[in-house]
Amino acid sequence: MNDSLVQLQPAFILRHRKYRESSLILDVLTRDFGIVSILARGVRKSKSKTAGVLLAFTALKMSYIGKHELKILTHVEIDENAVKLTGISLYCGFYINELVGYFLHKNDPHPEVFAEYQQCLALMAQTQDTEQILRFFELNLIEYIGYGFQLSLDVKTESIVQSAGKYFCDCESGMLSSAKGYVSGKTLLALEARKPLDKKELYEAKRLMRCIIDFHLQGRHLKSRAVLAKIIKQM
Repeated sequence: MNDSLVQLQPAFILRHRKYRESSLILDVLTRDFGIVSILARGVRKSKSKTAGVLLAFTALKMSYIGKHELKILTHVEIDENAVKLTGISLYCGFYINELVGYFLHKNDPHPEVFAEYQQCLALMAQTQDTEQILRFFELNLIEYIGYGFQLSLDVKTESIVQSAGKYFCDCESGMLSSAKGYVSGKTLLALEARKPLDKKELYEAKRLMRCIIDFHLQGRHLKSRAVLAKIIKQM
């Protein structure tokens, strides 16, 4: 990898951590280069003007340089299409940041995930009713990175699921019909088509997506999920 400068790359900050006395290391979701680690030198100094720009959930344009895995930030500016998350949507934002950070490998471009992430933030900025937005984001993310399967197919019978039927998920093969299934065919068909979900369907979809996500996390835990659950419980 050479020292070529990447200029004004559309990006979102997924997380940051302190580095030495005055700097930050940023894990950034970029449009064309996937997740990139970037060193922002001196931004924790009191006179730094850059610190006020390096905000989570804010659409940024970043320029950086470096031949090693850790790049050096040279310029950053706020994109004019930036949105603002508040209330429960803000906590949901931390959840999708953590989810993306777990499922995407560094320096592995996924422009479709970037676009999905950007759209998800825009939708959540307009409402506090985030359940359906999150379910569709989770589903699309899983599909984009190659872990998806056809929700509307009963893999046991190799036929389309029946709206009145009950199913459970075998995360290695797909949906299986069962009298003790926890998700209805109606919910699966709605999810497959990305159609609006009612209260019962949202409950079933949440259980289904948690099953799929936990399977691929392989024992790792999402800290933001526990925080979000506590916030919702207090509402």
